[in-house]
This record gives sequence, structure tokens and C-alpha cells, in this order.
Amino acid sequence: MNLISDIPLVQQLISLCKLHKLQHIVISPGSRNAPLTLSFSNDPYFKCYSIVDERCAGFFAMGIAQQTKSPVALVCTSGSALLNYYPSISEAFYSDIPLVVLSADRPEEYIDIGDGQTIRQEHVFKNHICYEANLKNNISYSKSIANSNKELISKALVEATSQNGPVHINIPLYEPLYNIIEKETEVVSECKVVSIKNDCLLNDSIVNNWKHSSKKMVLVGVLAPNEVDNQILDNLLNDPSVLVFTETTSNLYHPKIISNIDRVIAELNKKEKEALHPDLLLTFGGLIVSKKIKSFLRELQPKSHFHISNKRAYNTFGCLTDHVKSDVNSCLSSLQEIKKNSTSNYQEKWLHFHNQLKKGHANYLSEIPYSDFSVFHQIIKRCDFPLHLQLSNSSTIRYTQLFELSDKVEVFCNRGTSGIDGSTSTAIGASIIQNKPTLLITGDLSFFYDSNGLWNNYIPNNFKIIIINNSGGGIFRILPGDKETENFETYLETTHNLKANHLASMYGFEYLEAEATNLKQQLDYFFNLKNKAIVEIHTPRRLNDVILLKYFKKIRK
Repeated sequence: MNLISDIPLVQQLISLCKLHKLQHIVISPGSRNAPLTLSFSNDPYFKCYSIVDERCAGFFAMGIAQQTKSPVALVCTSGSALLNYYPSISEAFYSDIPLVVLSADRPEEYIDIGDGQTIRQEHVFKNHICYEANLKNNISYSKSIANSNKELISKALVEATSQNGPVHINIPLYEPLYNIIEKETEVVSECKVVSIKNDCLLNDSIVNNWKHSSKKMVLVGVLAPNEVDNQILDNLLNDPSVLVFTETTSNLYHPKIISNIDRVIAELNKKEKEALHPDLLLTFGGLIVSKKIKSFLRELQPKSHFHISNKRAYNTFGCLTDHVKSDVNSCLSSLQEIKKNSTSNYQEKWLHFHNQLKKGHANYLSEIPYSDFSVFHQIIKRCDFPLHLQLSNSSTIRYTQLFELSDKVEVFCNRGTSGIDGSTSTAIGASIIQNKPTLLITGDLSFFYDSNGLWNNYIPNNFKIIIINNSGGGIFRILPGDKETENFETYLETTHNLKANHLASMYGFEYLEAEATNLKQQLDYFFNLKNKAIVEIHTPRRLNDVILLKYFKKIRK
């Protein structure tokens, strides 16, 4: 017997969550959601987490779902609390991560009459969710309402899994809210979940284009580790007409892959672009970071572009011709049955060019002064062990993409909406599922923005944070315009003198501080620590942009 709310709607919801094996529950405290909180937390079937800040809670739940690949529930009270989930909801929607928002609400008759903590909660996420269930309730909880709610709840839980995205269940609750009773809830061992059939259907146009194209570019976005079979990848790269571009977030490693897109795309002249642009573009995985490859493919569009995804295809480059609804391995296997273009030297041209630029990259690193660029070089060099790496957005992910990562590292970054909010919370959520050590590399603004993400009791000892503190939004300094004005520094760059030492102390992290004179020593010590730690690395605000902008020109000389 478990303690559970005496409200029939809550009992029904708890039972259905068990039926659909929804186990991880992230709760933000409140009054209206007390029946849900008491029922989930008193049932040993559920693994509950208390995260006070709803914005942080949303990203924390997303980190768990990112790693478990199964839905995670968010529970909040009524009113504006619900709106704080929106950043994580939109990120989960575009990153294909399943979340189930369970929002407590006032009954319908209490909305818009001046009652406290009430807003119009129905449809608040309608543009960025896969399904919403607006439940009904009355004092007697009639059989017809119960049956309707059961259908709505079940549909929402199925859609979270089958569509791999966020859903919203809005739950109106009458007072009293705190009464609990002893009652056994039924647990069903199996439940049927609608799934998308993996069936690669290559039309004649795709087959012919693949067969006759001598310049095929494969561009891979965000992927979970081990999502592409190694043998299939080997076979694909044995075709000399196939070039594979990956990003850091693709988690693909192979000697014939080019993972530093910006390095090879930047500064191409017109003749080189015309020689190297593809006839055919194949894409799979999530959203692309590199602005340079987007610009390159929009300027010189391939004749055909097909995208492999069970869910959706974006026309990112303005030339999408086909959407193949399939899992990646099935489709790539089908393509390999088509005869290879053995006379092409397309892959060879790109790899030769890439190897030349590797030398320029090494030479540039040997001559530049201490800066963001040299710091990332030192950090990436040390990430040569089994590691779960979480990256914040903006300059962090872009700098990382200029370096080769070890194949022992798995990489994640919130690229659905690419915001700097929630990176810390997501990383912590992921770390509680991971067996590997987790490292978050983040910029100063992203870290301070999400500092409430540290406000919980679940951070494991093998969780570490590197903060690159360049005293503001340094990436804005690479944009055109006069940077030496008060307006620029205040409203764009957002300069500051903040440090993380007091936050580290408050949340029980060992704190280290590094700069040019002691960076190597502090990084050595940091990576050898067995407890959770933060190292804050200070870099020169007015020099970083100059070094980065010169990089792309200098490596070609």
C-alpha cells in the first residue's frame, strides 16, 4: 500500500504513469501541485527529484531524458511557474527529447476572475509540443469525465515516446489539496506504444542521383553516440565520391571524416568553391552549428538534397528535394547496394585540402599569445579518456569545433534552439544518469545565467565545470561595428567583473582559478581531482576576437 492523494483524477494519473513506465519525476515545490507531489514522492516506483527553479528543472529533466532516451515528467504548480518551463520545452521540441509536463491548475471556473496564481494555462506551449491534454474535473468526478481524461492522458504519454518530444498535460485540481490515503495503484508490466516503422524507401530519383553523382557530400548534425553502425560508416567512406562532414555533436569518429568544417570552409576562393561544392547533399542528425557550411551550400546549392529522419526534414539550405523517413542505418545500408563511383576523386580532394590546413592550424597555435583559442587547445588536449562532455552554446561550441576530439569522448550540447540558458542544468541532469565522469565546458555568461542549476542535492562527485571567463559576451566582439563604445560594452558584450568563487563555495565545489601563468598546473590538478570542482579560467577580453578572426586567414598561408 502506498500513500496517495484522495483526489480521483490524481490517482488515475499516477496509475497511467506507471502503466506507461514513466519513472523519473522532476518536481518544483508549490501548493496547487501538492496532490501530485505527495503521490509521486510516496510511491517507491518513482524516482523523484526536487528542483526549486522551474527553468532549471526543465533543463535538468531534459538532461535525464537526453541520456535515458525515455520520457521524464515535470511537475509544477499553477500560474507563472508553468511559463518558466518554456525555454526547455522549445529546446526539447527541436532536439527531439521526450518530456511530459504535468501542470497543476485551478478549476476552469476560477480562471480570469482575479484568483491568485491563475493564468490561461491551456495551449501555452501549443507551438512547441507534440500533444496537449487539457483534462477536466468536477467535484463528483463523473465516469464520463474519467473516461475522457484516461484517453487524453494515455494519448499524451504515448505521443511523448512515439514522437520523441515534449507533451503537456494540464490538471485542474479542487481544494482540499493535502489529503492522502493508503491505496495500491495497479502496475501493468507491459504497455503498447505506437512506434514509427523503420522502412527505408529510396525513390528512383534518389537512387539515380546517388548512382551518377561524382561529388556527394554527407553532412551530419547532432547524433547520440553509437547511433551509426561502424561497418556501415566504413562502407560509406570507401566510396571515393563521398565526403563526410561531421560536427562535434555528431559523435562520429573515422580517419576519413572531416570534423572541422569551419576550418576547411572558411576563406575558400571562388575557384575552390566551384571545384569542391557537391552535386548531391545527404544529411542526417540534428541541427547544424556551422554558419560557414550553411552559407557555402546556400550560395552553391547541390542539384539534390535528401534528409534521413523518422520525424522531419528541415530545408536548411534551400534545396531540399526528398525526406526519407527511415532510421539512418537502414537507409545507408540501402545506399551501399548502389554501385560506387570509383573514378571520382572528390573525397581525396577534400582530405588533401584538410591535411594541408591541419599544418596551418598547428603552426598558428605555436605562435599565438594566451587567449580563448589557446585555452581551448589545452583543454581539448587533456580530454583523452572516457568522458561525457557537455558544452554550452555560443563561443564554447564554436571553439570546440575547431579542434579534433578524442574518440573516447561523447559530446552533447543544447542545439535545438541554441540558447545559452540551461546548459548547466542539462549537464547536471545528464550526469546523474551517466557512469562516466561528466565535464561541462561553459562560458561565463552561460554559467552565471544558469547558476541556479547548481541548487540541488543530486550532483555527483565526478561532475566538473570549466568556465571560460572573458568578462562578457566575447563572441559579440567578432561582429562588425565599433566595439570601443560604452553602448557596445553595456548592451551587446555585457561586460562584468563577476567570479564564480562564492557560488562554488555555496554549492560545495572545490574552486580553482587559472590564467596565463598557471593554466597548465591548474588544469593538471583539476583533471586529477576525485571530487566535484570548478576551474575558472580568465582570458583577455580585448584580444580573443582578434586571434580568432586571424585564424582562418593565417592557416592557409
